Amino acid sequence: MMDGSKGPKRPPVLILLGPPGAGKGTQARMLSERFGFIQLSTGDLLRAAVVAGTDAGKRAKSVMEAGGLVSDNIVLAILADRLAEPDCANGVILDGVPRTTAQAKALDTLLANAGQSIDAALALEVDDVEMVVRIAGRFTCGACGEGYHDSFKAPKVEGVCDCCGAQDMKRRADDKAETVMARLDAYHAETAPLISYYEQRGVLWRIRAMGDIDEIAAKITGVVAAITA
Repeated sequence: MMDGSKGPKRPPVLILLGPPGAGKGTQARMLSERFGFIQLSTGDLLRAAVVAGTDAGKRAKSVMEAGGLVSDNIVLAILADRLAEPDCANGVILDGVPRTTAQAKALDTLLANAGQSIDAALALEVDDVEMVVRIAGRFTCGACGEGYHDSFKAPKVEGVCDCCGAQDMKRRADDKAETVMARLDAYHAETAPLISYYEQRGVLWRIRAMGDIDEIAAKITGVVAAITA
């Protein structure tokens, strides 16, 4: 673990690591509000580049329209363009990139060319079994969007929304237990090795991410405050 005794003199670059459902998006938004960092997620970057019609965006659009997977080179080219924009001057939070050690190494090169580097990789650690229960039990009211959970927040009357009284509950297809397990398996196989990669580089911080969202945010805020002091 990095000691955090001296903060970076340049805009910090942070990475959020963790499996699907660990709360990376939520915590990134909270960090953004607290420190003024820009949250950069792979999906948002691709969509924005396609809309903007940048060279890398056009390449990504061609690949996506053909049903292919956007290559690391294209993703990193889009990221490089985005990092050069003025609003990233206060620091950025990367969510969803890198996904593999190959991407991480390419990202290191990209940042080094710009005089930057990864200041902290925040690994949100969760329990797989609890994650399956957390995600697979989710459902929402199809009428008003109110969220519910089989174990943690069931409607007062089964099948009836507490807020609007509708009886149209919806469950996402990818929130089924077997789907969640498959996503977790994919994470462990492809992305979890990044934890070792950043630990060896001395920038890994492990954050216990089961429990209250605000308590988790407080832990993360403490780490970020230390490295940016």
